[in-house]
Parts: sequence; structure tokens; C-alpha cells
Amino acid sequence: MSRRERGNSHRAVESTAIECKQEPGLFVPVIDRNRCEGKADCVEVCPYEVFVVTTLPVEQRTGLSFLGRLKGRAHGWQQALTPNAEACHACGLCVKACPESAITLARA
Repeated sequence: MSRRERGNSHRAVESTAIECKQEPGLFVPVIDRNRCEGKADCVEVCPYEVFVVTTLPVEQRTGLSFLGRLKGRAHGWQQALTPNAEACHACGLCVKACPESAITLARA
């Protein structure tokens, strides 16, 4: 990443911090596994690195609807996960960015 890109990224985090509604950890993103197609829009817009897109673990595939299993297979089981959910500031950028409307914010 170039110095210019890092500077732009830092400014994006600063401007987003103004928009954030809560202290970190009060809300967490919840991903609807039947909807997520792993397109990574949430990863791109989140200034706090809450999301990663990776292969959905087998134990999290149980309980998916028929359509959820079809989508999972079609997309190589790539889905968004939230390893840093406690860093969420509830800005809602991920909710707006998700093309499948698969993300909601819930109280921790």
C-alpha cells in the first residue's frame, strides 16, 4: 500500500468515526448465513476490520435452508465472518453495502 493510499485510508476511518453511533462492543454484526454470498463488500467498507471472507466452517453449515446450501455450494462456501466483532462501532456501513441484505446489527 502506497503512502497516498494509507493517508486516504486513515482519513476514511476518521470521517467514519464521526458517523459511528456507538462505542465498540455494544453492537455486533449478525450475518444471515442463508443470504451471504461472500462478495466482500462488508470487508471493503468496514473501517475497523471487523469482517473477513473465508470458507464457512462445516459446523456453521448445519441448519442452512435448502437455498442457503445451494448458494453456499455455488460460491465455494465463501462467506463473511466476524472475527473482530467486538471492534464494531455500529456505523452501519456494512449493512448498507451488503448486496444480499445479509447483515444486521444486534446488541452484544
